Amino acid sequence: MKWRYLVNVDPLPPKAVIVVAPHTSNWDFIIGKLCFLAIGLHPKFLIKKEWFIFPWKRLLQSMGGIPVDRSQPGGLIDTLAEQMQQTDSFYLVITPEGTRKPVNHWKRGFYHIAIKAHVPLLLAYLDYKKKIACIDQIFFPSGDYEKDLIFFANYYSRFTPKHPEKFLPPQF
Repeated sequence: MKWRYLVNVDPLPPKAVIVVAPHTSNWDFIIGKLCFLAIGLHPKFLIKKEWFIFPWKRLLQSMGGIPVDRSQPGGLIDTLAEQMQQTDSFYLVITPEGTRKPVNHWKRGFYHIAIKAHVPLLLAYLDYKKKIACIDQIFFPSGDYEKDLIFFANYYSRFTPKHPEKFLPPQF
């Protein structure tokens, strides 16, 4: 597929929330997973619970999938932050849009997990125009989500998703 993967963070921290955007296609998962495997990283990822049925359930679990029940909000942030704190190494990939459809507002869970677990965010992207998958930089949340969101909006607006019409940088 002629994709390149880059890791601009060296060394990687032992624990982090990996923020991947823009997310507009199921191909994002496949390309991202292949690139993580190529660099020897086995992050966990959130996926809606509806995918956890036969025959996909066992496969998704073995790949690091964590089911999310979007009809039952609450508790997941604390659970994930606690899991991160209790292990020596833990990477969690989150697409902050929470869907492949265009949305004006990002879900805040990625940010709150990092704050509660006392771990950094690793900013990662897929740029379909340049065919680059990259873990680009480490970001330490300030605690001021609105301020940090301005940075995220400017940062992620530079990359070309598979379906540009489906990506809206986060709004304030």
